[in-house]
Amino acid sequence: MSLKLSVLSVFALSLAAAVQPSAAQEMGEEGFVDSNGVKIHYVTMGKGPLVVLIHGFPDYWYTWRAQMPELAKHFQVVAIDMRGYNKSDQPEGVENYKLDKLVGDIDAVVKHFKADKAIIVGHDWGGMVAWSYAMQHPDKTDKLVILNLPHPKGLARELANNPQQQKNSQYARNFQQPDAASKVKAEGLAFWVKDPAAREKYVEAFKRSSIEGMLNYYKANYPREPYTYDEKQPYPPVKCPVLMFHGLKDTALLPGALAGTWDWVDQDLTLITIPGANHFVQQDAADYVTKAMVNWLTTR
Repeated sequence: MSLKLSVLSVFALSLAAAVQPSAAQEMGEEGFVDSNGVKIHYVTMGKGPLVVLIHGFPDYWYTWRAQMPELAKHFQVVAIDMRGYNKSDQPEGVENYKLDKLVGDIDAVVKHFKADKAIIVGHDWGGMVAWSYAMQHPDKTDKLVILNLPHPKGLARELANNPQQQKNSQYARNFQQPDAASKVKAEGLAFWVKDPAAREKYVEAFKRSSIEGMLNYYKANYPREPYTYDEKQPYPPVKCPVLMFHGLKDTALLPGALAGTWDWVDQDLTLITIPGANHFVQQDAADYVTKAMVNWLTTR
């Protein structure tokens, strides 16, 4: 997909960008958290209990633009750029993108805002980090909201046993190849963004990002062939209430992986499937997701 603009339109967009405040300035205050020497960029707005929003691939903090203003009426909302993305630091080396370091980044954010507990919200890779944070830090996780990322045990089961999921995960195997970053461009990563003005912001954010860093999430953490699954492999139980959204048109993460989630959560699990939404459910069904998320967080 390509965006075709006349020379005049390009000039007008450039002029508008020069005189208008940045998206971050429009949404709230910017800042940085020190996570063991790695700077994590965030945008925050609102007051109240802490809500940490964690994006996925390929994305950045701006993915939450529909949810942030409504959440900020009740909470202090902090939307981060994950390491490797946009204005956060971009350390080199696959080892710097292992799950323990990504979880450490979220813990650094919680500590930075001096919160005893936080509501953790994650989409895609942010969802994997959110699941992991809740499992590793149950005392610091008040509630958990997951968007289009099955529990890691469910995903492992499907990769091992579901031929369609194996086929649909070819993209991840491609990203695990040593030369994968040379085949990926910022413009291509923004293909899924429907709004032209937002797509321009995404392209700029991806140009500031590390393509190698983005793909290191897959190299460091995504299961590799041959896929295996051990039913008895222990995962720490999630001890807080969980809300899950899943757009059923997602071809990367099939809904079969959702089965059994209730076995791995000690408290109540609310699962909302949205037939018309794709992988980026927080944008595909923005109004519905926002209202449901705010209602769930403020009434239970």
